[in-house]
Amino acid sequence: MPLKKYRPVTPSRRFMVLSAFEEISRTRPEKSLVEPLSKTGGRNNHGHITSRRRGGGHKRQYRLIDWKRDKMNVPGIVRSIEYDPNRSARIALIQYRDGEKRYILHPVGLMVGDAVLSGKGRGIPVKPGNAMPLRDVPPGSDVHNVEMRPGSGAQIARSAGSSVQVAAKEGDFSHIKMPSGEVRLIHLDCMATIGKVGNLDHENISSGKAGRSRWLGKRPKVRGVAMNPVDHPMGGGEGKSSGGRHPCSPWGQKSKGLKTRKKKKGSDRYIVKKRK
Repeated sequence: MPLKKYRPVTPSRRFMVLSAFEEISRTRPEKSLVEPLSKTGGRNNHGHITSRRRGGGHKRQYRLIDWKRDKMNVPGIVRSIEYDPNRSARIALIQYRDGEKRYILHPVGLMVGDAVLSGKGRGIPVKPGNAMPLRDVPPGSDVHNVEMRPGSGAQIARSAGSSVQVAAKEGDFSHIKMPSGEVRLIHLDCMATIGKVGNLDHENISSGKAGRSRWLGKRPKVRGVAMNPVDHPMGGGEGKSSGGRHPCSPWGQKSKGLKTRKKKKGSDRYIVKKRK
């Protein structure tokens, strides 16, 4: 996906690098596949801020994505490739032979007019956009939109440019290699989509100005060392200080190196190799 660089006619344009949106073929979403999306501003049901630095942003509608790909053995045609403000990836509008329309994540190489298919068995072609159980995916293939439990809907490899690799198959499980290097066991009946999620250049985008973050609903971040002692453990001091202690959150939790992952009962048994 090409990027667009701007001439430095203003300070904000100097470092701005944005998507060219050349792959987008339709500007308005399918009305039957959108829902209202309300904002929380980072507040919970009591009105207390539970996620800092959220608020504002442009109004959005939520696009209903087909995470399960359970429209089995019904051919579909890609009608359009669209921008989705709720995720980094693009989405593709699929119209099936029976007339039903659904959104899927747009993989690399899928074009308007291409055919996609979901199903079980060896008869499903192994090409980008087609969905099948891990049981039918050849070892070494790159897949995305992977379920963690059969029928639960995809949870793995959904952001722009991401994919996981089917490393091997053993018994009822497949060895899935994550981008982090972790190798995890996932049941062979879980659905996965062939290929890599599109919009590969998303990681190279540079906003160029603070206002663009505000349009996305992201509020400013203030460093702890710039605060007063009453506001942050690293605040205060004469002149510019380094905080005087290990970096931490406003509530004292260390922010570098502290392991915060909770060990749920039985979850580690599915990890064959831990991430680097």
